[in-house]
Amino acid sequence: MIEISTSGPKSAVNGVTRSRVFERFARAGFVMAGIVHLLIGYLAVRLAFGGGGTTDQSGAMAELAAKPGGVPALVVGVAAFVFMALWRLTEAALGSRNGGGDEDRKSDLFHRAKAFAVGVVYVGYAITAFGFVRGSGKSSGGQNAGLSARLMESTGGKVVLVVAGLVILAVGGYHIYKGATRKFLEKLHTDTGLLRKLGTVGYLSKGTAIAGVGVLVLVAVNRSDPGKASGLDAALKTLGAQPFGPVLLVAAGLGIAAYGLYDLACARYAKM
Repeated sequence: MIEISTSGPKSAVNGVTRSRVFERFARAGFVMAGIVHLLIGYLAVRLAFGGGGTTDQSGAMAELAAKPGGVPALVVGVAAFVFMALWRLTEAALGSRNGGGDEDRKSDLFHRAKAFAVGVVYVGYAITAFGFVRGSGKSSGGQNAGLSARLMESTGGKVVLVVAGLVILAVGGYHIYKGATRKFLEKLHTDTGLLRKLGTVGYLSKGTAIAGVGVLVLVAVNRSDPGKASGLDAALKTLGAQPFGPVLLVAAGLGIAAYGLYDLACARYAKM
């Protein structure tokens, strides 16, 4: 006899997104994110030695698209990013299956908001990757600068940019906090010395880079210079322009690459 569920659409969605097949596709999102971070790390190190290019996710995907087999890999990436985004957005709506029943409301709301933010990031990855699959990929840094220029034309737009800068700064700070306290280990099925080191270095490095983006957005508003609000590429190039810039860029690139390796490990060990 076939049992028909009467618990409604929420139960149906929950059942689909928590299936093993869906989970495996979603975990592929970690693999693609890891590859993107490894390429960003490579581009940062290349920049330190006088190379060119855009040192952000669009630059990483452009680099991948230019390689043999790169476009088919990005097609797989689009699907993986979409599944990961759906997973996180569903988690934001329905709650994590790893959450305890006695979890207080504030903690639950925080985890749902974090899942929503991660889901939005993966949606952005999917859109960027799809652009390069179609051959119409653009630099996200240029798009960010263009949007910032339009927002700076009004007082309300400047307020939006200030809020965005503060939010980005907070996100960077949270990454640094997770790296320093090793809170990321709570989301893993295993705890090895290598994972601990990769996660710590990766979160600290990525958090510092994200915080730098937030600072540059605030500086851009203060100086009415939208070029400074162009994202990670601007942050890394600003870092490279400092005293001992090449050394700092190599360190940042290796740190972001460590985060990429940690993402690859999460494809197997992350709790979902």
